[in-house]
Amino acid sequence: MRILLPGVLAMTAIVVASNILVQYPLGAFLTWGALTYPFAFLVTDLTNRLQGPAAARRVVLAGFAVGILCSFIGTRIVGEFGPLVTFRIALGSGLAFLCAQLLDIAVFNRLRQGSWWRAPLVSTLVSSTLDTAIFFTVAFSAALSAIEPGNDVSWATAAAPLLGIGPEAPFWVSLAIGDWLVKLLLAVVALLPFRLAVAKRGAKVA
Repeated sequence: MRILLPGVLAMTAIVVASNILVQYPLGAFLTWGALTYPFAFLVTDLTNRLQGPAAARRVVLAGFAVGILCSFIGTRIVGEFGPLVTFRIALGSGLAFLCAQLLDIAVFNRLRQGSWWRAPLVSTLVSSTLDTAIFFTVAFSAALSAIEPGNDVSWATAAAPLLGIGPEAPFWVSLAIGDWLVKLLLAVVALLPFRLAVAKRGAKVA
């Protein structure tokens, strides 16, 4: 367990920070949590590279448990418009995290023998896309309103110009695209700390 501690602590810190920072808007389509959450994929990829997929899955499960705890606490905190975390948000967050992180591990493992950058980049791009699709669809899509009938998501389903400039679409679609674009950008940025951390540990990077 001691060898997993750095990964578990890093994942815990990212999950907790993201759950707090998601409450604070950053422009019209993002929150500050969008800048911290994508680094969960970096933690998973580093653990996978340095300790293998089994260790990475344990780190992910630790992060999932912390996320569930954060969501539970959020449902008990009532803000101006109701609980800070609704059931749909909690469900979408948990499903998105677990499915995307496990997919990240599987894709990384298939590509780990290639160029050093291929596995972390491709696995993060693929899993980030799944993460965004699951979370925003479950949390805000009108098609899934039966999950939590008492939860008013009309603000998210209202038609608005896509990203403020495109054709009209449900507002949550703009939120999803903005979040996804940030994840793609940070997937590229994260290649630098990935390379440095792996090289420092003396692991094979090519």
